[in-house]
Amino acid sequence: MGHKLLLLTKANEQYRQLIEAQKLTDLVLLSDDPANIANADIWLAEPKLAAPLLPHAKKLQWLQSSFAGIDALLNPRGRKDYQLTNIKGIFGPLMSEYLFGYLLAHIRGHHFYEQQQRQKNWQAQPPMRHSTLQGMRLLLLGTGSIAQQVAQTAKHFGMQVTGINRSGQPVTGFDQIQVISRLEQAINDADVVVNLLPSTPETRNILNAPRLSMLKEDAILMNVGRGDALDLDALNAQLIAHPLQQAVLDVFHQEPLPASHPIWDRPNAVITPHISAPSHPEQIVDIFSDNYHRFIKGEPLLSQIDFARGY
Repeated sequence: MGHKLLLLTKANEQYRQLIEAQKLTDLVLLSDDPANIANADIWLAEPKLAAPLLPHAKKLQWLQSSFAGIDALLNPRGRKDYQLTNIKGIFGPLMSEYLFGYLLAHIRGHHFYEQQQRQKNWQAQPPMRHSTLQGMRLLLLGTGSIAQQVAQTAKHFGMQVTGINRSGQPVTGFDQIQVISRLEQAINDADVVVNLLPSTPETRNILNAPRLSMLKEDAILMNVGRGDALDLDALNAQLIAHPLQQAVLDVFHQEPLPASHPIWDRPNAVITPHISAPSHPEQIVDIFSDNYHRFIKGEPLLSQIDFARGY
């Protein structure tokens, strides 16, 4: 008996061609006909596209998310009678490129020298506390696969890396690990704070006004995890009060970020439209194919989500 796959992505035709080229045993690729929502036992889907259709998925056994983030599928009252897997292992290098691109640009004064060039001035940037990443203290909220890749890159630049997780257990590549209960002190010690946490009840609004007030006067805050981890109004007030602080923000509680939000006007904030780690269908199809072989053999799937924990 074959399996039936439904694609729910913004690039269905590209995914269709890539999956057909894999020639997966006993897998039928269904068309985009809405009637197939009820017929498919496997979905390859973007979470926000899949979430409203789940009540109609009568035969669903496994949903492979095409994203790392699966927040839209974790409604406490939502379905949990299927296997849910997400994408891991491919976003770490992309996230590192994004983070260190902006971090190096700030530390090495790219914006200052752009202005100098336009004015045809030959002048060095005034001294700052940090003019190199070497010796800077990096705090990573989260110690999963993406954080481990970021930590590896940070160590290449000579940074001191602390990770925050629930257990406090050591993780390879980090100089030290702290538990979330010590987050305030960890923020106070850090030169750069990067949020990489998933969205769970425990992580929502974790970067609130009291914790943001712990940031060093010239700290850099980067949010590439989940938008709901950060109190954006509190950060806006923080950046006004502390003009030497910098924020690099790629994810937001509401996306697109409303044009009316005052954070757009902060000169010490960088805002990007959730592009820090774009999905590449070729890589996602390779992950799907690997999991499909496991699925038909009855083996445990890679990157399976625990509905109770939310990741």
